[in-house]
Amino acid sequence: MNHIPECMFHSRSLACKKPYGASPAGEPVEFTVYPRREHSVSRLTLWVEEDGQQAAAYPMRWFGLIGARDRYCASFTPPHSGLYWYWFTFDTADGPRFCARGYGGRSEVLDSMGDRYQLTVYDPAYQPPRWFGEGITYNIFPDRFCRDREPVQPEGEGIAPRVLHENWDDLPVYRPDEHGEILNNDFFGGTLRGVMEKLDYLESLHVQTIYFNPIFQAYSNHRYDTGDYKRIDPLLGSEEDFKTLCEQAKKRGMRVVLDGVFNHTGYDSRYFNGHGRYDSLGAHQSKDSPYYPWFDFSEWPDKYGSWWGIYTLPQVNEHNEDYQNYIFRDADSVVRRWLRLGASGWRLDVADELPDDFIAGLNAAAKKEKPDALVIGEVWEDASNKIAYSERRRYFGGGELDSVMNYPLRDAILAYLNGGTAEHFAETMETLRENYPRAVFYNLMNIIGTHDTARALTILGVSSAEWKMNRDERAHYTLPPERLDSAKRRLRLAAVIQFTMPGSPTIYYGDEAGRQGFEDPFNRRTYPWGAEDREILAFYRRLCEIHADSDTLAHGELRFDTGENDALLRYERTSGDSRLVIAVNRGHQYVETKVDALYALDLLSGEGFAYADPDGLIVSVPPETAYILRCVNAAD
Repeated sequence: MNHIPECMFHSRSLACKKPYGASPAGEPVEFTVYPRREHSVSRLTLWVEEDGQQAAAYPMRWFGLIGARDRYCASFTPPHSGLYWYWFTFDTADGPRFCARGYGGRSEVLDSMGDRYQLTVYDPAYQPPRWFGEGITYNIFPDRFCRDREPVQPEGEGIAPRVLHENWDDLPVYRPDEHGEILNNDFFGGTLRGVMEKLDYLESLHVQTIYFNPIFQAYSNHRYDTGDYKRIDPLLGSEEDFKTLCEQAKKRGMRVVLDGVFNHTGYDSRYFNGHGRYDSLGAHQSKDSPYYPWFDFSEWPDKYGSWWGIYTLPQVNEHNEDYQNYIFRDADSVVRRWLRLGASGWRLDVADELPDDFIAGLNAAAKKEKPDALVIGEVWEDASNKIAYSERRRYFGGGELDSVMNYPLRDAILAYLNGGTAEHFAETMETLRENYPRAVFYNLMNIIGTHDTARALTILGVSSAEWKMNRDERAHYTLPPERLDSAKRRLRLAAVIQFTMPGSPTIYYGDEAGRQGFEDPFNRRTYPWGAEDREILAFYRRLCEIHADSDTLAHGELRFDTGENDALLRYERTSGDSRLVIAVNRGHQYVETKVDALYALDLLSGEGFAYADPDGLIVSVPPETAYILRCVNAAD
């Protein structure tokens, strides 16, 4: 917004702060405050504090009157990238006051220090690759997407006996063994060649990025306990299969992003070798192992740091130079090698637990190998101000993360659909837009489902009582017909929001086919080939077509228009003369909304709305329905 706000200062108004949101280092940020003349405000000061440093004062100059308001201005040029905080102080007849951050960027006047405004500053020389945020991403859990043959017990160095499912539709093993452990060692035999066979299917969804959960040799079916970073799990296929897959995907305009698990390895790995299945000398076997310095032993060999205390996931020392060389510095390092073989980027598992210098070094190595390589981080919160292990992270300063998984969007969507207000959803997104560099905000991985969360359809359909079911009940649970219909309607609303926000809409395999399931392992069931929910799949296909055909959804501006009805979420995406109005009604009654246009076409249903009311074009949105309205004005 450009108009003068009702309050003294509004961080989202260009009349108060330029530029909007995050700012490039070395360029001035202009601040303007508008106190009412009647309050006799004097000696206004802008305070700026670089994170962890002493605050500096910038006196604000009076620049005349704007109506009944004084106008005070000051400029601050951030010298380098980082996180800054700012606020204002001023004098009144009753004493000094603080102008602090209130709800939605509006200021509030307090007698003492309040919440500070955030200013994210980034390196303008660093630009994330744009190709990711412009297209649709498809997330594949490799063991469960598609197989080209029945699984055969793999052989070779480091391979443990595996439980193999002949029946593709089996339930994953979820009961503990005789020792009380869930080993995650049952496999359905999904393969890289199976993915190749389904590239036509992915192309029909207009997918531009295939994101794989880990594909490297490991003991577990999820493969987050890496056994060998330089070997494709033999059950999945071979290195040659991977190269062929990347080549075939490229011919269809698709790229491949891999999952990098670099905070920990597997207990049963070439590097730790806890079971002695590898020919190499592992850290658990000898202090003379070249891998011994990678790990943090408090008492060798059985007491060591592990990820969240899980003994099968020994934690590595990411500062170790040899480990960094192996992972990303050397010409044949893990990161560079797989990029050279066809990958286009990496998603970093538990990025919060990787040091900033490790991420920066990895990013630099990836860009050296492939200048447009992508580095995405798994971060569950607002990544611009994240504190992990008592350290402020520098993800977006430049040279670390190009994108993050957009869990705040997922949480906001689910909260809204479960009775939250449209205003709260808008505030969540506007906060991200204000805090993230624009290039990052338009590059986010927009998720609803992941391998770490229950299936979207299940979340949107189960009752609070059903969340308390035991694992046997959860394993066999499917939504009853009446609740399934409701969940499908809500899933469509969620998908519309996901596909119309800036960033890459990311489909977790099977969500588009109506797959249900609670948490791990029920959210990792196989793709239901031949048994898809045709209604849901058809809806996703239409959404994918709309997104693929719309430059406005890829690059357009975002503006929320929240009204008095909490159930109606409305926002616009605009680019040049193109304008889309998205109207989502989660409620159970019709909601009317006025659209500034002569004619509007809903891209989802093909329904048209013409100007026929003296008050303008009024669109009545049915209950649990979403419209993506292409607006046409007289000039068009």
